[in-house]
Amino acid sequence: MRTRISLTRDGDAYRVRLTWPQADAMVGALTLLAEQYFSDAAVALQLGMDRDEVATLVDKLAGDHRTTREYVLDPRELHAVHAALTAAATMFLVGSTYFSAENFHVKLSFHRENFDALALSLVQAVSDATAPQ
Repeated sequence: MRTRISLTRDGDAYRVRLTWPQADAMVGALTLLAEQYFSDAAVALQLGMDRDEVATLVDKLAGDHRTTREYVLDPRELHAVHAALTAAATMFLVGSTYFSAENFHVKLSFHRENFDALALSLVQAVSDATAPQ
């Protein structure tokens, strides 16, 4: 998976260019966390938005697409995506010490390293887009 994210400012939001695997990884992470047995307050803590807002964001990113597409995402939506990418791995801890890479890959169809790289790329892209000229 290509992990570099292309992003530019668009007023108070950001225009994000995502490949279909990038968008699918984000959808998978958001869906995984929103479907957990956690309370609504816990989901809001983890993702910065409630389940209904997460569902709206998933709908925005999802689709039967196989090409690169542009999305306009506000800072809250970008935060939720970043939070989901970084927190998804915690759902695959066995006990409190062992991470199941196999279960992660089976459930999400990506490797954890892809999620970590996407999360870091998102932060770097925002930093680049907002750095003083």
